[in-house]
Amino acid sequence: MKLEEMTWPEVEKYLENGSGILLPTGSIEQHGPIGLIGTDTICAREIAWCVADKCDAIAAPEIAYAPASFNMGFPGTVSITPDLFVQLAGEVVDSLIHHGFDKIYILNGHGANLAPLVEMAKHRTAQIRIRSWWDFDEVNRLRAAFFGDWEGMHATPSEVAITQHTHRVIPSDGLLPPRKLSSAYIRAHAGDKHAGPVEHRSDFPDGRVGSHSGLARPKYGKQLLDAATESIAADFRSFIS
Repeated sequence: MKLEEMTWPEVEKYLENGSGILLPTGSIEQHGPIGLIGTDTICAREIAWCVADKCDAIAAPEIAYAPASFNMGFPGTVSITPDLFVQLAGEVVDSLIHHGFDKIYILNGHGANLAPLVEMAKHRTAQIRIRSWWDFDEVNRLRAAFFGDWEGMHATPSEVAITQHTHRVIPSDGLLPPRKLSSAYIRAHAGDKHAGPVEHRSDFPDGRVGSHSGLARPKYGKQLLDAATESIAADFRSFIS
């Protein structure tokens, strides 16, 4: 069930028997030459909708605006400060808590959201679980099988594949692999710890950070979406039980 498509009596009825809710978080930022601007948001939202259906639960509308300052050198990116994101996410969560949702499962699709979300959750009375859709063993097994080291860090073929399955495919003819990253670089920049927008675009001119999104295929996206749904549904059920 989607919260925005319910009436208040339906929500009130739901809260008589359960208090768990899914809250997707993503970003609005460039995702390379064939990735949609809303890729992070789309992935988290689509998976959350599938999990909600599978678990007979509610998915709240996604929080799409997020910290993405390193990508402001690319048209279409919208970035807010981490402090504002903490405040925005906190006020959304507080509204849910006010109505009786006391088990809030945040399903994340953007690395730079993680530290602010953890900070926000420290100051809330509800139980809050924060997971990114790629945190699960079966999802990572598929990512490795499909893309290997070319999964990279940003504009990944796995997330682009999910949007190809759920939305549209942008032709990738002639799209060459980007510069491959070292494992040391990936460790040092986890959580979207990148340089400022000018330097970042200079270092990664087409927006991909070690990710060969040209390997994405809709059929891979469907398998990744299904695997994430199964894994997260199990985790959500455990959380609310």
